[in-house]
Amino acid sequence: MTVSELAPAQVADWAAQVRASGLTPYVLDVREDWERDAAHVQPQAATQGFVLLTEPLSRLGASLDRLPDDPDTPIACLCHHGVRSFHVAHFLAQQGHDAVWNITGGIDAWALVDPTIGRY
Repeated sequence: MTVSELAPAQVADWAAQVRASGLTPYVLDVREDWERDAAHVQPQAATQGFVLLTEPLSRLGASLDRLPDDPDTPIACLCHHGVRSFHVAHFLAQQGHDAVWNITGGIDAWALVDPTIGRY
């Protein structure tokens, strides 16, 4: 039940490694809708090969059924600075998910690596 840290600059390599192992990588964005409107990673999902799930932390408990059923499915959690996603990642690990990452620094750090991502 370990949560690993994933730097934004490593997401593309992580997704490629996951796909090479025959699995599908997921990024779970737990930011609120208005935050995703300000800075989003849909283009990165397409180019880097991960499935983007968006579920605000405020509604996550009611929608856990949207997450992949297989506890071995790799899920990297994302928020603004990495704090909410850290808590969600640990929650998922406690729920039995075995392959969970927290994207360190969140979308704000990702925007420093990829200037096509907005900042707020």
